[in-house]
Amino acid sequence: MTEPAAAHPTRLERVHTDAGAEIAILTFAHGALNLFDQAMFDAVQADVAALAEDPPRAVLLRAEGKVVSAGVDVHVFDGLTAEQGADLWQELFAEICHPLEALPCPVVYSAHGLTLTAAFEIALACDIILAAPKAKFGLVETVVGLTPSMGGPQRLAERAGSGRARELVMTGDLYDAATLRDWGVVNAVHEDVDAEARALVARLADGPTRAHDATKQIISAWRSGGVAHADSITPDVSGALFETDDLRGAVRSFLDVGPGKATYRGR
Repeated sequence: MTEPAAAHPTRLERVHTDAGAEIAILTFAHGALNLFDQAMFDAVQADVAALAEDPPRAVLLRAEGKVVSAGVDVHVFDGLTAEQGADLWQELFAEICHPLEALPCPVVYSAHGLTLTAAFEIALACDIILAAPKAKFGLVETVVGLTPSMGGPQRLAERAGSGRARELVMTGDLYDAATLRDWGVVNAVHEDVDAEARALVARLADGPTRAHDATKQIISAWRSGGVAHADSITPDVSGALFETDDLRGAVRSFLDVGPGKATYRGR
């Protein structure tokens, strides 16, 4: 399935909260269906590289149009050899999913409508997923004899359990936002999901960015090696926070005027 391409498949903007914290907003804007063709993959890779090179204090991923994405343009898969297929997935892990997960700041995904295949797998690489009540999600690669290979099955299993992950992938069915919230895949469902996502990202950007990064590092260690591995890296990761301006200032603020009055600069 193809459609006329947009002038540029994505838009990466940097804005600031009232307190001066930088937020990056990555918008999918690739025609009515936001299909992941080669141009879309290339654009997202370039955007993620730009975020990794110069990280903001929070990131929002969102989409324009009726749907978040109707999935991958199947032309991307046509005629690939086994070696070429493996290279494709390796590239997408290395250039999108892994660096997105490694960003040293909170990453929020806003899904207002249909969110299929690559778009859903990218969502699963984010820290927090918000959805509108009418949003639907699916990993429907079975229609072309494929399994999701950008990390979807394993990240679904982490959030919802292995049984749910196998069901969602093997059936290729669509699942609504409320169901995935109940499964722990979607964090929250909001009528005006774009407004709620922007508010959450602003709140997170104004927070202790270095502490948020430490949280991500500790959870990443748990994901790769379990509780014992996470415990082993926590002293150094968390200990380093005591030399940050944000922690020192927040402790002094707490002692002087009580909780909730500290301001953070991400340093």
